[in-house]
Amino acid sequence: MKYTQKKPAIVLLEDGTVFYGKAVGKEGSAFGEICFNTGMTGYQEIFTDPSYFGQIMVAATVHIGNYGAFSEENESDGVKIAGLVCRNFSEYGSRPISEESLGAFLERQNLFVVSDVDTRALVSYIRDHGSMNAVLSTEVDNIEGLKAQLKAQPSMKGLALAPEVSTKEAYFVGDENAPYRVAALDLGIKRNILRNLAARGAYIKVFPHTATFEELSAFAPDGFFLSNGPGDPEPLTEAITLTQQVIDSGKPVFGICLGHQLIALSQGVPTYKMRNGHRGINHPVKNLLTGKSEITSQNHGFAVDKELAEKNPNIEITHLHLNDGTVAGIRLKNRPVFSVQYHPEAAPGPHDASYLFDEFITNIEAYKRK
Repeated sequence: MKYTQKKPAIVLLEDGTVFYGKAVGKEGSAFGEICFNTGMTGYQEIFTDPSYFGQIMVAATVHIGNYGAFSEENESDGVKIAGLVCRNFSEYGSRPISEESLGAFLERQNLFVVSDVDTRALVSYIRDHGSMNAVLSTEVDNIEGLKAQLKAQPSMKGLALAPEVSTKEAYFVGDENAPYRVAALDLGIKRNILRNLAARGAYIKVFPHTATFEELSAFAPDGFFLSNGPGDPEPLTEAITLTQQVIDSGKPVFGICLGHQLIALSQGVPTYKMRNGHRGINHPVKNLLTGKSEITSQNHGFAVDKELAEKNPNIEITHLHLNDGTVAGIRLKNRPVFSVQYHPEAAPGPHDASYLFDEFITNIEAYKRK
């Protein structure tokens, strides 16, 4: 689809700052917390990642849409971001395997897109002032009215969004005759996580966020997986209780992103909202157990309290983010439980951290031998 005429649009931030651009296709307004991703590729995976639910995404890379859209690269059943801001929106994709243009894909998903924005200036502004709520709109002459609507938007702090993206019904992934059975709690799970588990011999039953420990246990799993997801982890009190129950079972547990935060919260270690968060595919992390560093894909706006994690007698910090020293991974000293704040299943990459899925399977094998 070619957009021959683009209507003027604005990006209005919570503090009143305005950036100007043009609407791609859809007109109207879209609200959410504005953030940015520094990845040079993987835009479709970003847009369909449930962890971005409720957020307006600013693409730091200049070109978006230049390689079209391909259904196999969706990380969920559809677009999850609240809106998109970019510099150049390509009307045509040049990749042979692309099935359609990104414009056609996003139009079907009813996503509001603003292009022709000075994204270098916008990203720099967010870096300096922190993430905040924003609105994208073609109502360029109604800035005062939009400000009033924006003021009424809830803060991401205290917002429980995982229930909005979790599956409503349990479902299965993988070979029923596979050697390992994994019960996965869906708080916004990415499809590539399930692919990685299945590729290592796991038969997975994916449960909704409302599932009880008894329901998970009825599957007779060899291990438990706690998924990524959007929003603030602290309001998810039922999921925190469930996390403690699966840990107490003595079976192996693996958590990614939101799942990582739930494990910390279940052990009495709080989380906090970060100024900007980490979103990109080039974040450096050091594995404190091996001394090796890895380049990782990250997407989170909350983090585990490092000081209190260090003081907790049951927790060992296993990974640190090398840019700011935040906690990137933990394990429990008295249980086969570990988690990371980043995405080892990263699609399209990098794949430095895929060994973590192998470690989970190793823990399951050791448990089964017992």
